[in-house]
Amino acid sequence: MSVAVYPGSFDPVTLGHYDIIVRTAQIMDRVVIGVLHNGAKHPLFSIEERVEMLKSVTTGLANVEIQCFDGLTIEFARKNHANVMIRGLRAVTDFEYELQLAQTNRVIAPEIDTMFLATSLKYSYLSSSIVKEIASLGGDISEFLHPQIAERVLEKYRK
Repeated sequence: MSVAVYPGSFDPVTLGHYDIIVRTAQIMDRVVIGVLHNGAKHPLFSIEERVEMLKSVTTGLANVEIQCFDGLTIEFARKNHANVMIRGLRAVTDFEYELQLAQTNRVIAPEIDTMFLATSLKYSYLSSSIVKEIASLGGDISEFLHPQIAERVLEKYRK
């Protein structure tokens, strides 16, 4: 059985993330989306909210599950018996950092491979940070997020 872990903060989950999730679900038997709880960051959404949002957009994907975690991503992958770690690449600038992580993870856990998926061209510029900046300034984020996620982001900034 092929098991992939796709880790990230998903604050919020974008259509770019969703694209990677759907494509991974088509090639792997089981996909575990790992929502990282990073105490050093101050996310817009709580970990519970991020898990809930991911569950809402992946309901039609039977082989996808959502979990939260903290600590080393590679240990989260081991805990889930993953043989693949999924990493999305938007641009060449992502590649250097992601390659360094993949090589380090390979030393720590040689049984887990990293698979890089290039984001669809349509989302190659997209990041959660950009979406939050646009929303905070009152811009239209409907092209970047599922409708229910966009509404939740806008609601946060209205408060």
